[in-house]
Amino acid sequence: MGFLYFIIIGALAGWLAGKIMKGGGFGFLINMVLGIIGGAVGGWLFGMLGMSTGGGITGSLITSTVGAVAVLFIAGLFKK
Repeated sequence: MGFLYFIIIGALAGWLAGKIMKGGGFGFLINMVLGIIGGAVGGWLFGMLGMSTGGGITGSLITSTVGAVAVLFIAGLFKK
């Protein structure tokens, strides 16, 4: 169940990141895939900075969205 939760939150975070990045996205499906990757990146990034969002669905979504925005930003650099 944890893996399914990770996929759903990551996909939602990818969609949100695509909306936040306005024009920096790659389309619905790719944004969702990058959001799933961004969930792992966000967890690592927050851990490295010693930050915590408190857990739960909201905390996971915030962490994943921040990671997805970072991944979309970096991917956008290679897109140009």
